[in-house]
Amino acid sequence: MQRCIDLAKNGRGSTSPNPLVGALVVHDNTIIGEGWHKKAGTAHAEVVAINSVKNKALLSESTLYVSLEPCSHFGKTPPCADLIVSEKLAKVVVGCKDPNPLVAGNGIKKLLDANIEVEYGVLEQECIDLNNIFFVNQRKNRPFITLKWAQSNDGFMDINRAHNEQGSFAISGIKSKVFVHKLRAHRGAILIGSNTARTDNPTLSTRWYGGESPVRLILNKADNLPKTLRVFNDNKETVVFVSEDKLQSNSKFKVALSEQEFLLQMLRYCIKINISSILVEGGKQVLQSFLEHNLWDEIFVIQSDIFLNEGLKAPLPQGELLGDLIAGTDVIKHYQNNAILTV
Repeated sequence: MQRCIDLAKNGRGSTSPNPLVGALVVHDNTIIGEGWHKKAGTAHAEVVAINSVKNKALLSESTLYVSLEPCSHFGKTPPCADLIVSEKLAKVVVGCKDPNPLVAGNGIKKLLDANIEVEYGVLEQECIDLNNIFFVNQRKNRPFITLKWAQSNDGFMDINRAHNEQGSFAISGIKSKVFVHKLRAHRGAILIGSNTARTDNPTLSTRWYGGESPVRLILNKADNLPKTLRVFNDNKETVVFVSEDKLQSNSKFKVALSEQEFLLQMLRYCIKINISSILVEGGKQVLQSFLEHNLWDEIFVIQSDIFLNEGLKAPLPQGELLGDLIAGTDVIKHYQNNAILTV
């Protein structure tokens, strides 16, 4: 099962909104086939693993290991459970059940009804953690939300600024920047507020890591951002969320929302258009809003070794500290929401 998990990770950044899944076929304690889900709309891990077996006569004497319950419904591809039944595998070992209501135990039931031996719950929490984004999508009906900010050693995220002063102040180092751009490549969208859009004028790309840049989301209730900002270039889609009572003009990249439950409406819109995960890189006001509404799943705090002594105080991180990552002279602290999904 650990091998299934390792295989599944090869699909990071390309399977959304589908989960990461790895599978392998074992005959007489020897792996004879393996595979992982590579991209949404392509063959699932079980299909890839079974098709990779050269001697199909061995399948009826083999065990299929898979990190997530085989699907039992028609989507962009046929049900994996049907293929397993038709190939007459002797046993299937499942890491964890699929939270998708269209599956949710039905895949396992279909295998059992076909007299295939099934074992599930092997490395269950590890398999859930592998797909924390997918589980949050299915159980909470919203994208998985990652908050990120950089702060000085003494807890400031920016210098004191004059009114309308523009330009970003670098707190973290190059290695941390590479880490953040890698994180961007593994998220469906990146979100900032209007103040960050104006002051920093960022491009919000993955230029320090490679991989596909995420969709750019901007919270701009007043609908007053200049179109000359770099987030409005043609490199990637940009969506601006504005208050419906402040909408200046209609545009293909604007989404008007009511003031009531503004964040929740924005998140529901995102999950509707298959944005399964969001990296929030906004300023303090935006970050604090997500924290106060408990709309977050993990936090990365990049702590620099520099001292500012004064400036804009960073938010206080919440949740459980999972560990530290050393990035040059910076320390990246990883926190998890205490209410995140568990077995």
